[in-house]
Amino acid sequence: MAMGGGAGGGHVRGRRRARKRPLSEINVTPLVDVMLVLLIIFMISAPLLTVGVPVELPKTEASAVETDQPPVTVSVDQEGAIFVQRDETAYDALLERVADAAGETEREDLSVFVRADGRAPYQAVARVMARLSAGGFTKLNLITDTAPEAEG
Repeated sequence: MAMGGGAGGGHVRGRRRARKRPLSEINVTPLVDVMLVLLIIFMISAPLLTVGVPVELPKTEASAVETDQPPVTVSVDQEGAIFVQRDETAYDALLERVADAAGETEREDLSVFVRADGRAPYQAVARVMARLSAGGFTKLNLITDTAPEAEG
């Protein structure tokens, strides 16, 4: 038997040792893993960044208010207790606490957000707003939740 045409022999063609070349693509798997972890962290922490006094806001159809500077938030809870930012405040000390929270901002230029629980007594909310208005705070905003679409 004659061996012909390159069959046989000890050398196998086509099987060469692979050369290690630099990877020309970026491995995005670790990047995606990190981004998903950050997304989860931000989703969990975002609700905690709101003002700390838990109130159930009444529902309205008003739009959002645009403001240039960070406002001072005055909250009235279900029992009628008053909070400036997160600290409970007596009614008599309300103006001083709001002015302290405002810092260098003038009273006429400061936006004061009043957050009142929907179950809070109307008298408590009206007293707070009247006290702030009489104290020189002219930009008062009553914060509410947006209502769902009107039914029928």
